[in-house]
Amino acid sequence: MSNDRLYKVLLAPRVTEKTARVGEQGNQYVFKVATDATKAEVRAAVEEIFEVKVDSVRVVNVKGKTKSFKMRAGKRSDWKKAYVRVQEGQVIDLLGGETV
Repeated sequence: MSNDRLYKVLLAPRVTEKTARVGEQGNQYVFKVATDATKAEVRAAVEEIFEVKVDSVRVVNVKGKTKSFKMRAGKRSDWKKAYVRVQEGQVIDLLGGETV
């Protein structure tokens, strides 16, 4: 797999209260990924970019909500997120700060 593809698989980290709780309890991180990404591609991308060993990857397809705007129906885009569990003792620094 090319490095070009690896950098296009991971789109952004998901930083919410739920992902923070999941990260503290299970050493997991959540990423927004490309809709055509596979588990193997997500694993390879995380290992290459963050230089950690990945234990497991779970992928969820999130359906876009139906919304209305000024009496017109519309739909938000579908997207995909991945829950990535790294090996014990390894950390991904998503915020870019120093660890104390």
